[in-house]
Amino acid sequence: MINFLHGKLVDSLPTQVTVDVNGVGYEVLIPLSSFDKLPQPGNEVKLLTHLAIREDAHVLYGFMTAAERELFRLLINTVSGIGPKIALNVLSGMNVTALRGAVASGDVKSLSQISGIGRKTAERIVVELKDKIGAAGAWEAMSAQRSLSDADQKINDAVLALMALGFKQPEAHDSVRAAQAALGPQATVEALVRASLKKGS
Repeated sequence: MINFLHGKLVDSLPTQVTVDVNGVGYEVLIPLSSFDKLPQPGNEVKLLTHLAIREDAHVLYGFMTAAERELFRLLINTVSGIGPKIALNVLSGMNVTALRGAVASGDVKSLSQISGIGRKTAERIVVELKDKIGAAGAWEAMSAQRSLSDADQKINDAVLALMALGFKQPEAHDSVRAAQAALGPQATVEALVRASLKKGS
C-alpha cells in the first residue's frame, strides 16, 4: 500500500495533480478540499494517498489532510453504492467539518445538493455514517462556527479525542474542563486527555 507521496508538485488541476518523486511522476486524483491547500507547482508537497486497484487500472487518490482521507475511506468502505469517484465528489462539495456536521444533524438536503449525490444516496450516507461520525461531528461543526481562543481550542480538541474513545459529549466536556482546572491553562491536549482518562477509569 502506498501511504503517502512526498516530492515536487509538477502541475495541479482542481481534480488531479502530478507529483515527481525521485524522477517518477505520479498522477493523483484529489478532491477540491485538498486542491485549496496545495502549494504552487514547483514546490514540495506531501500527499496522503489511498490506492484503489481495479481490474483495468491502479488509481491513486490523494489528500492534504488525514481527516479528508479518513472520511474518504469511511465513505467507500461503509456506504453502499459509493465508490471512490462519488466519495471525491462528496469531499469536493463540502469540507470535512461541514460534512461531519451534516451527517450528525441528518441534513439530507445539504448532502443531496452535492454533484452526483441524489436524495437516496444522501439518506444512506446519514444512516450508515451517523454511528461512526455522530456526536463528535456535531460538536466539531458547532465549534467551527465559533472562533476559538487557544485554550478553548485545546479543550475542543481534547473533547473530540475523548468522544472518539467512546465518551459521551457532556461527559467528555466536563472531564476536560476538570482536567484543565487541575492542570492549568498551559496544559497540552495530550495531558488533558490523559488526565480525563485517569479520572474516568
